[in-house]
Amino acid sequence: MARLGSGHTPSRSKPEYWENCTVPWITLADVWQLRDGRAKVISKTKEMVSPLGLANSAAVKHPAGTVILSRTASVGFSAIMGRDMATSQDFATWTCGPKLDPRYLLHALRGMAPDLKRVATGSTHKTIYMPDIEQLRVPLPPPGEQRRIADFLDAETSRLDDLALARNRQLELLKERFLTLVLDRVRGATEPGPRKASGLGWLGTVPSSWPITPVNYGFEVLLGKMLNQERVNGAHLAQYLRNTNVQWDRITTDDLLLMDFPPEERARYSLNPGDLLVCEGGEPGRAAIWDGRISEMYYQKALHRVRARSHASSPRWLFYCLRAATAQNVFAVEGNTTTIAHLTAEQLRAHRFPFPDREVQDRATDKLDADSRSQEELEGLLSRQLSILSERRQALITAAVTGQFDVSTASGRNVTEGVTV
Repeated sequence: MARLGSGHTPSRSKPEYWENCTVPWITLADVWQLRDGRAKVISKTKEMVSPLGLANSAAVKHPAGTVILSRTASVGFSAIMGRDMATSQDFATWTCGPKLDPRYLLHALRGMAPDLKRVATGSTHKTIYMPDIEQLRVPLPPPGEQRRIADFLDAETSRLDDLALARNRQLELLKERFLTLVLDRVRGATEPGPRKASGLGWLGTVPSSWPITPVNYGFEVLLGKMLNQERVNGAHLAQYLRNTNVQWDRITTDDLLLMDFPPEERARYSLNPGDLLVCEGGEPGRAAIWDGRISEMYYQKALHRVRARSHASSPRWLFYCLRAATAQNVFAVEGNTTTIAHLTAEQLRAHRFPFPDREVQDRATDKLDADSRSQEELEGLLSRQLSILSERRQALITAAVTGQFDVSTASGRNVTEGVTV
């Protein structure tokens, strides 16, 4: 029904493969740019010179209409080539004969996507190996029925994809709206009275009565303990938080590791409820407040522990200041971008933010907390709708390809039942 093939990856150490390029070539890097479900026809990629030489370039090219499937990294991505081109070795390819419609095969492969991900193996990058690819089987109705199924699925999945794109756009707009609310509260946009320049380009003006002071004035900032091989063993092992455990306004504790914290170090590296944890790297400035859910907890280097010096300083207010500044790329610009951006303890201590009276801070954070709860509810609703759309899209493809209904009379519109259009 189809000729199964694969690709190859030329050596980057040989410039003759990359100069005077003539053969279009698709790699996994292109897949990440084309992960949208509707991107089924690929026609624009980088080009390369065939390792077999220009005279034999046909030996490495697959003809337009070839169906491709990624075998690693983004396992199970499938598409149709819009022109003659070559692929990297990370793809399986099918050049269809007259009894197999490429669009039908494409939908059949997409119906298999969950199963393909389950059979993929590997500790770092999951991979489907060619012997497993060779065992793939699809129902084979007559060519005319294949075309009807493909036409039906093209139309119905496109409609579902439009809904999914709209929901994703709504999620983006919700996040942008919330960050605007945070910035307005941090700069006191709704506070009455005269205003003054903050001296911070990203912040603009603030109420005249609000002082602009360094973080160090109201908070103690300490970096966590560095991990090394010797410290994963010892007589005083205890759980600690890493950079990845700290997300925006959320701390995960389901994958904690152990490190040695002798008694003389415990006060220095322990956490109290209400401590603000701030990421040094990764996404510099990302922060969350420790809630004390585990009585004994420590923290690793790459996290700053920010502890209020007195009741006059609100960790919650500082959290929202960091949220606003990070959204404005303040720390990414100031960090060491030659490698990975970092927000050092010295930089964090010296950073200046507006610090109004504690009563003003609490009033603003209470309102932002309420906004945040509403935001989470709306995001949860949209995320559930996206999951429903994805599940029903998958079910529609599977049902159509396996002949569970007659596509010439069926409609896939019931798959959006429960999802507001």
